[in-house]
Amino acid sequence: MEMKTLDLRWQRLVTTEGATCDRCGATEAAVEHACTELQTALQPLGIAVRLEKIEIAPEAFAGEPAESNRIWIAGRPLEDWVGGHAGSSPCCAACGDADCRTLEVDGEVHEAIPERLILQAAFTALPTLVDEGAPSAAAAADPPGR
Repeated sequence: MEMKTLDLRWQRLVTTEGATCDRCGATEAAVEHACTELQTALQPLGIAVRLEKIEIAPEAFAGEPAESNRIWIAGRPLEDWVGGHAGSSPCCAACGDADCRTLEVDGEVHEAIPERLILQAAFTALPTLVDEGAPSAAAAADPPGR
């Protein structure tokens, strides 16, 4: 059986000194822990998890601060998977005067993306990895002639 891959991509501002803001730091910890949890849960199902971290340079961040602390799962923004939407709020020293990305889900605003939302989005995205012509899990569990 060919291994499927669930791709997660996270990007954030990284200053020339290698620093980022507190909310991106907290999101990084959540993304890394979520990936570990996903790898453990999905490996027996033949699904690998790949995390790509992208650094946004200060010059690029200055033009589009809402691109920092953004997560994609299976090629779609995390907010699409959890029924949320992006917003913004003032951040901190690493970000200068910029209003940085927030995520609102069910009326709750998150400056750092919590692990539970990353996991929710990832599990919601899983059906996109299944080929339409593939047998269902139930059919695979109950082979013919049984």
